[in-house]
Amino acid sequence: MGAKFRRQQPIGPYVVDFFCPGSKLIVELDGGHHGDEQRTRTDRERTTYLMNAGYRVLRFWNRDVQKNLDGVLLEIRRALNTTPHPGPLPQGERG
Repeated sequence: MGAKFRRQQPIGPYVVDFFCPGSKLIVELDGGHHGDEQRTRTDRERTTYLMNAGYRVLRFWNRDVQKNLDGVLLEIRRALNTTPHPGPLPQGERG
């Protein structure tokens, strides 16, 4: 599809797994340690920060990549075919 991704890209206070600057798409791969309550909360805060900064975030479990790579790639293709929001929402419109 011609999309170019960067690996381990710093964005704000975070380093994201994969970043496609052309579509402002971030792909995060999560291992089993992301399943505990504290890490889930931290991941949610991270995703909220990135989305409020105008990025789209897809998260996948490592096991999904290993067992269903075609399905993961299909979701990424779908995300690349949608138009990203042009930027963060104005302060009063954030949810």
